[in-house]
Amino acid sequence: MKIGVIGAGAVGAACALAATMGACASEIVLVNRDRRRAEGVATDIRYGAALAGAVEIRDGGYGDLAGAALVMITAGVNEKAGGAIDRGDPAGRLKLLARNVEVYGEILPRLFRVAPQAVILVVTDPPDPLADLVRVFGFPHVMSTGTFLDSLRFRFHLARHLAVRVPAVEAQVLGEHGTSQVFLWSGARVAGVSVDNIPRESVEREVRFANIAIIEGTGASQYGIGMVCARIAEIVLRDERAVIPVGAFNPAYGVTISMPSVVGRTGVERILEPPMSAVEKQALRRSADTLRAAVERTL
Repeated sequence: MKIGVIGAGAVGAACALAATMGACASEIVLVNRDRRRAEGVATDIRYGAALAGAVEIRDGGYGDLAGAALVMITAGVNEKAGGAIDRGDPAGRLKLLARNVEVYGEILPRLFRVAPQAVILVVTDPPDPLADLVRVFGFPHVMSTGTFLDSLRFRFHLARHLAVRVPAVEAQVLGEHGTSQVFLWSGARVAGVSVDNIPRESVEREVRFANIAIIEGTGASQYGIGMVCARIAEIVLRDERAVIPVGAFNPAYGVTISMPSVVGRTGVERILEPPMSAVEKQALRRSADTLRAAVERTL
């Protein structure tokens, strides 16, 4: 099966590398506004791809995305270039929305002509309102990376405090992939046992601003999201029907928002709503309101 990656910057390159090493697709096409950049990234990865299995990775144009089962869109202004690395700014990634709507305005018509039925995975920040843009444009199978990475970060920090391995921890972040995200503390578990005596404020701060801390050290937050995107591609292409916290349009909230979702060949097939405390439910509604206001103001 074929997947596409639009955008060969730091995140796009990381997605292409992770997808290649995971051998989740037989063909990966990397598309970039500057074709030479896509060619360089694809060539670099290609030389090591023999270690990953039968995967062909190449650069291409939009026409080469025809027949792709899934297309990741990573193109756009990133947090550092867009000035979205101020921990005190409540807008967070939403500050990038207007500029990246313009970028998507160039991409979507060209993509729709060749791959209208592909599952579109929105990776560009802010992914949730941009997923609404893609859906309104006419693509029927749209999802955002949402809070999948945030949830993995949450699990990591809980595991570190509890001195256990990350796979032993069950914990989720819901809502916006951004400053209004909701930590589902009421559902956090280790082997079915509730998590107690954790410095919640400290953990939330570590997770909420992990991207900024990474950018301050390296200039780009790319590898974690690359691995997340590769895993999502694997779930879709294998029709796993795995349950992961990703963004999809939720009629109950009127906007794309992250909830635990059953993901298979056509993307999000069913949205699940876990038990929440009254405080968590209220916070999720506020998160949805934040996203809805951004969509109404920009799209």
